[in-house]
Amino acid sequence: MTKRLKITTASASLAFILSTGAAISQDGPILFTNVDVFDGVNETLMEDVNVVVTGNTITQISSDDLAVAGGRVIDGTGHTLMPGIIEGHSHLALSGITFADVLFQRESYQTIQSVLIAEDMLMNGVTTARDMAGDVFGLKRAIDEGSIPGPRLYPSGAMISQTSGHADFRFPVEPNPTITGQMTIPDMKGAGAVVDGVPLMLAAAREQLRLGASQVKLAISGSVSGPNDPLDTTQFTVEEIEAAVAAAENWGTYVTVHGYSPRAVNQAIDGGIKSVEHGQLLDKPTLERMAKEGIWLSIQPFTLCNEPGLDAAQNAKQAIVCKGTGEVYEWIKELPDLKVVHGTDIFISPGPGIGVSEQVEQMKRLTDWFTPYEILKMSTGNFTELLQMSGPRNPYPGVLGRVEENALADLLLVDGNPLEDLDAIVDRDNIKIIMKDGVIYKNTLE
Repeated sequence: MTKRLKITTASASLAFILSTGAAISQDGPILFTNVDVFDGVNETLMEDVNVVVTGNTITQISSDDLAVAGGRVIDGTGHTLMPGIIEGHSHLALSGITFADVLFQRESYQTIQSVLIAEDMLMNGVTTARDMAGDVFGLKRAIDEGSIPGPRLYPSGAMISQTSGHADFRFPVEPNPTITGQMTIPDMKGAGAVVDGVPLMLAAAREQLRLGASQVKLAISGSVSGPNDPLDTTQFTVEEIEAAVAAAENWGTYVTVHGYSPRAVNQAIDGGIKSVEHGQLLDKPTLERMAKEGIWLSIQPFTLCNEPGLDAAQNAKQAIVCKGTGEVYEWIKELPDLKVVHGTDIFISPGPGIGVSEQVEQMKRLTDWFTPYEILKMSTGNFTELLQMSGPRNPYPGVLGRVEENALADLLLVDGNPLEDLDAIVDRDNIKIIMKDGVIYKNTLE
């Protein structure tokens, strides 16, 4: 029998408007009735329940009739209420632009693009993002203050790299910044920090923490896009990595690393890091070690082996990573204790918002290996513990990625059952309501 929520309110019939990013004014609690709930953790939906949001918190979930004074009611019959999508690896300050923009142009255009893309992310149902390189500190402040719409941001600040590392985009004629003391252009813009040795590593890590980083990111192996770092290379020494870890731990947070190869990742684990970004070239023994020691894997579906935006050298490296992606996904299935979250690593996508729509659509690339439930769990409930690892540097204390009492109210109301068909969440039109921090930013529910 369908449960109905009884409310006492001056206006029981409320008209909701279409919103394209602007917060919809509201007073009192928001009451979702007759919804099925994916809580971000369990494979079985809670069917036909009522969910109360008070302020920015989920305050009650019940299959019983409820009496609530005031507020708004949303009849969610036929819909699924679920956590907002969490993006594990974004680059908001480096999206919507080209490498030439980063190297040669002023920052104002780059900033404008990041504002547009932040709104687009939220309108895709992405309510939280771990930003893995770039100066998004001002963007985060504007979002948190309500000046512009966008997801919650967990910023890393500049990606810290060694000479010839992933963040070293110098031309051959440019001097070494560690030797000359002259910062590179990407370093000046806060995208990277090229350092060598323990003292400079400490300074770079502490600088990101000073600016507001919720975690520190190092590049500890080669990359696809970098011009100076072959894919197989191991970067930094154990002592340098330990220095960054000490700086982060002194601030109560952790170090995550851009890393592909087993040698580089194992050295970084020896140095005390807690999370690995990418990891597509890891072998099974390394993944088993990560599972045993509780090291996180934030992996992206790099399954397109020939990207049109890359040159021949980059695509040669991309083909290697692409092949490894499928192998690592197979091993993930065999390692239930491995802590895995999903990300996209979308960046350098010229044009307003180009590529950002893929942040949810990319989940469909995983369907050759994982069920919709497994994919959505990697994009919601699996993040709860990882985000809380920032400790006192966590900008949003509380439970994110789950629909449970006392969790923060980042919610999507979608048409249909996303655990049966990912199109329920991948198709933007199927997302009827987008709520972040208890505030509705989109409502197209008739």
